Amino acid sequence: MTGRTYVGVAAVALSVTLGGTTGFSQSPPPTRGPAVDGSPAWFLQGSFPDPGGRTIVEPGGRVTVPGRDSAPATAGGARGTAPPPAPACTQSPLCGSRLGPGRQTLQRVQWQQTLGYTFTYPYNLPPGFGGVPAVALDSQGNLWVLQRAPIGKPQLFKFDPDYKLVLEVGEDVIGYQDKAHGMAVDADDNVWITAANGATVMKVSPEGRLLMTIGEQGRRGDWNEARGQRLLWQPLMVAFAPNGDVYIGEGHANESPNDTDSKDPSNNIGAARVIHLDKNGKYVNQWYGNQVGQGKFSSVHGLAVDPRNGDVWIGDREEYRIVVYTADGKFLRTMQMRNLVCALYFDSHGEPWMASGQDGQFLKLDRTGKVLGAIGNGMGIGSGQFIEASYWAMDKADNLYAGDTSVGRITKMVAPGK
Repeated sequence: MTGRTYVGVAAVALSVTLGGTTGFSQSPPPTRGPAVDGSPAWFLQGSFPDPGGRTIVEPGGRVTVPGRDSAPATAGGARGTAPPPAPACTQSPLCGSRLGPGRQTLQRVQWQQTLGYTFTYPYNLPPGFGGVPAVALDSQGNLWVLQRAPIGKPQLFKFDPDYKLVLEVGEDVIGYQDKAHGMAVDADDNVWITAANGATVMKVSPEGRLLMTIGEQGRRGDWNEARGQRLLWQPLMVAFAPNGDVYIGEGHANESPNDTDSKDPSNNIGAARVIHLDKNGKYVNQWYGNQVGQGKFSSVHGLAVDPRNGDVWIGDREEYRIVVYTADGKFLRTMQMRNLVCALYFDSHGEPWMASGQDGQFLKLDRTGKVLGAIGNGMGIGSGQFIEASYWAMDKADNLYAGDTSVGRITKMVAPGK
């Protein structure tokens, strides 16, 4: 046996066989578990087919998925021209397994809901297809909504505290947001939005005026401050430090889409990273992940700053883990989770929460990553369900507001007693 190394389940089977045993039995993995040490009970629940934003949402939140030949209702004709599609993921190990089971066949970890929240649907977007990957609240209680609407339709909306749509920001201001992704509101109520494939982060005023664009629309590339090259690569989310500094999370996954073999010298690193700028967009620092080992990460899908100490929390989605750094990019710790870490958030009390992506829940955590409570009925289109629970917001009364990356629906989750 000298010189041979076996990895994983196959290694166990081989070691038993080579040791003289003809076979072995193995108990099936558990499908549920009890509440333990402050965490609620958990169980497995099946997946649901992803409609990819092709949904019809009725007032009151009822969702139907039309046939593929159905056309969406529209509020006007297309005005723009669709940009060329971004390159597909080709060489990254995180492009998705071509041999194993698909993601929609997975059994997903669900946590018993013990927090007492109820689900309501008071917001109504204009008719048409397109999921809602992100929402954010400003200091006046207005809810901003970012939608993956078709080319030619507005993608950024503002609702007042009475749920009335008061502003639509169109392509004449922000262009077409190719794969609209993350959104956050700064201390001055400016709205920052990201376009993953469009390779930009835009700062929009409370009145809907474009104030700043970081990156070049449609040109993905590496940030190289020494060369004066300020390009972005799959920008997914932004978060703000207590002093107003801006962190940009980049990369659905290392080399996904793959850029390391690009002939363009401005576009060849292809690693997930965090870019640190001051509030005026001046470069401060950046740091990378390479997916292997402590302190590493393969994506920056979730991003939040701890208001107590300024630490930067990274949601490394496909690796099911949270990675924490100091404000200046020094690694602190990794927390392994049992759910997809799609988004991170700190509530008005300074406590951490996590959106569990296609597992369809919002999880209250402690600072070790322990799940303390859950909101959401899992993956689906029914009441309280989400195809992908992603970037969300909470108000000072602890009510939670969320869209759904694959469904054009906004859910307000009302805290008990509110």
